[in-house]
Amino acid sequence: MDDVPVLGVLGGTGLYAMPGLEEIERRAVDTPFGTPSGPIVIGRLGGKIVAFLARHGEAHRLTPSEVNYRANIYALKFIGVERVLAISACGSLREDIAPGEMAVPDQLYDGTRGRSRSFFGDGVVAHLSAPDPFCPDMRAWTAAGVESAGGRVHRGGTYLTIEGPRFSTRGESRLYRAWNLDLIGMTTSPEAFLAREAELCYAVLAHVTDYDVWRVAEEAVTVDAVVAQLEANARVAQAAIGGVVEKLPAPRTCECKDALRHALITSPGSIGPEARKRLGLIVARYLD
Repeated sequence: MDDVPVLGVLGGTGLYAMPGLEEIERRAVDTPFGTPSGPIVIGRLGGKIVAFLARHGEAHRLTPSEVNYRANIYALKFIGVERVLAISACGSLREDIAPGEMAVPDQLYDGTRGRSRSFFGDGVVAHLSAPDPFCPDMRAWTAAGVESAGGRVHRGGTYLTIEGPRFSTRGESRLYRAWNLDLIGMTTSPEAFLAREAELCYAVLAHVTDYDVWRVAEEAVTVDAVVAQLEANARVAQAAIGGVVEKLPAPRTCECKDALRHALITSPGSIGPEARKRLGLIVARYLD
C-alpha cells in the first residue's frame, strides 16, 4: 500500500478496533526498541488512510506498565504517521467533570515509575522542551469532533498518569485533588512525551468513566463499571475520530514537527553507527 496514513489512532480500554475502518492490511513492524503491542491495522475511514494500533494488544493482554510505548510510537512514525490521537480511559478528579463525559487535556503530570520515558540515552542525549505536551491543533479538532457527535467535552485540564495497574486509594485520590489535578489515568505518560520526541502531533481523547475514589457518595471504581461506561461512550469517540480525519491531511504549522531542533546536545560527530541506526528515523535530519 503506497498511501501514507493521515492519522494514527492508539486505541485504549474499550476501543480495541475501529468500527467503520475498511481494513486494507495488517502490518507487523519491528523496531530497535522491541515489539509493539500488536500489528498496525491500516485501512480507510471516510475515504482516507488511517492506522489503528490497540495499545494493550488485541485481547487486552498488556497492563499499562507492560505496554512498550517506545515501540508503539516508533512503529507509527515508521509507517509515515505524523499525527496521533490517543484514546484513554480516565477518572475525574473534579465534581464538574462527570462520568460519561469526555475531556481533551492540555497539560500532563507524569506520576509513573520504571517506564522507559525516552528514545534517548546510551550515548545520545537530548533534552526535550515540553511545556505544552499536547498538539494544539489536534486538541482543537478532537474537541470539535466530540461536540459534533453530540457529546459533552471539557477542553483543557491536567491529566495525571499513575503507574497502575491498581486504582487509587482514597488518600491518594484526595491528595491529587489537593494538587488541583483534573483527570487520572494510566497510559498517557510516557506516550505523549515519546510522541513529541518523535516529532509527532499528539492529543488524547479521555473517556471519563468514574470519579476515581475521592467522591465518597460514589461506589469505588471497578473494571466492570469502567468498561460499561466506555461502551456507552464508544459512538461519540468513534465519531470524534472521524471528525479529526475529516480535517486531514493539513499542513503542519505547530511546533511538534520541529520538537528536536534545539534538543539534541550530544555532538553529532561523537554519535556512533549503532546509535545512528537506532535513532536515525527520529534524528537523521539533525545529524548531517
